[in-house]
Amino acid sequence: MGAATLEALEAPARAERRRPPPAVRRRRRLEWVAHHSILIVLAIMFLSPFAFMLLTAVMTNDQALSSRLWPDPFQWSNVSEVFQKAPLWRYTANTMIYATLATIGVLVSSIPVAYALSRLQWKGRDAVFLLVLATMMLPAQVTAVPLYVMWSKLDLVGTLWPVIIPNWFGDAFSIFLLRQFFMTIPEEYADAARVDGCGELRILLTVILRLAKPAIAAVALFAFLYAWNDFFNPLLYTAENADHWTLSIGLSHFRTTYQVQWNLTMMATVLFMAPVILLFFAAQKAFVEGVTLTGVKG
Repeated sequence: MGAATLEALEAPARAERRRPPPAVRRRRRLEWVAHHSILIVLAIMFLSPFAFMLLTAVMTNDQALSSRLWPDPFQWSNVSEVFQKAPLWRYTANTMIYATLATIGVLVSSIPVAYALSRLQWKGRDAVFLLVLATMMLPAQVTAVPLYVMWSKLDLVGTLWPVIIPNWFGDAFSIFLLRQFFMTIPEEYADAARVDGCGELRILLTVILRLAKPAIAAVALFAFLYAWNDFFNPLLYTAENADHWTLSIGLSHFRTTYQVQWNLTMMATVLFMAPVILLFFAAQKAFVEGVTLTGVKG
C-alpha cells in the first residue's frame, strides 16, 4: 500500500479527531446566540412585517386579517388576479422607463461635476461645492409650484418627462458621494496618464471611472431605488393621465379600490417590492463598498 493511499485513509480519522464533541459544539452555538441576541431580536422585529405581508398575500380573502396566521390553503392565484384587476405591466413599464432614464441621467450629469470638484484646481471650486451641498437642504416641495408652472407651459404635464429630465442636470447627493470617492484615488494614477499625453476627459473615462466602479454602482442603485419608489413627483405630473402612472401611483390606486381585499393589496405590494429587493441583493457588495469607501478622505 503506497504512502498516498495511507494518507487518504488516515485523513477522515484525523478530521474526526479534530471535530469537537457535541457538548462543545452546543456550547459554542449558545454562546453565538447570546453574543448576537440583540441583533437577532432586532432582525426578527424588522422581518416580522415582511413575513406578515408575504403570508397575507397568499391567503384567501376570508383568511386575510383573521386570527389565522398561516395560509390554508395557499392562494397562489392571487398573483394572476392582481394582474387582471390592474394594468400592472403598464405601470411596471412606465416605472422602468422612469428609473432607467433617471439613473442614466444622474450618472452622466453627476460624474463630470464630481470630477471637476475633486480632481481639478480652479478658482471658486470650494464655493461651488458648498452651493451644491446647500441644494440638498432645499425641500422638493419648495420648488414644486414654479417647476409645475414651467412644465405646464412646455405642455409636458401628464407625461413622464418632467420627472426624467431634471435628473440629467445633476444630483447634489450623487455629486457629493462621487466627489468623496474620487478624492480617495491616488493622484499618481492621473499624473501617469498625463505624462502619457491624456487629457482630463480621457483620464476621467479610462482611469477614474475604472477605479470608481463601487461608488458609481452605489450612486446608480440609490438613483434607481429613489425613482422606483418615488410617489410625489409622478403623482404631481402624471395624475391626470393614467397611461403614464408608475407603480407607486398604481399601488396607491389599487389599495384605494380594493382596500377590503387585503390579500390582493398585499400581493400587489409584494410584486412592487420584489424587483428592488432582488436588485439590492444582486448589487449588495458593490453598494456596500461604494458607501463605505466614500468617506475615507475628505
